[in-house]
Amino acid sequence: MAKTAVMIFHDDDASLRVGVSVSERMRQAAPDAGVEIEVFVFGPAQAVLSARDDGETREAFREAIDELIGHGVVVGACVNVARANDVESALVERGLRLDFARDVFLRWGHEAAAVLSF
Repeated sequence: MAKTAVMIFHDDDASLRVGVSVSERMRQAAPDAGVEIEVFVFGPAQAVLSARDDGETREAFREAIDELIGHGVVVGACVNVARANDVESALVERGLRLDFARDVFLRWGHEAAAVLSF
């Protein structure tokens, strides 16, 4: 099965909004298109996952990530970043798959995934 991966890296409002919006729209169409969707939150955007009280867009981003997970989309984040910020267990409890970013990126290459970055 073909794979499309979305990497949400930037933490500006536009990147967060568009990254989860595109992911959700693709999730809706993926079964009919025969495509598997995967999302990876990394870099500055990963810090938004565990922040609180930092604005409407960021709260909407976290809710959208939770909804993607609830719909069965694999949403990952970097285990090294999570450990460095002492949020590993919180992200796992939220339903994120933690892995080394380098391993995810290498796997996407092996899988010939189309990768979109926001």
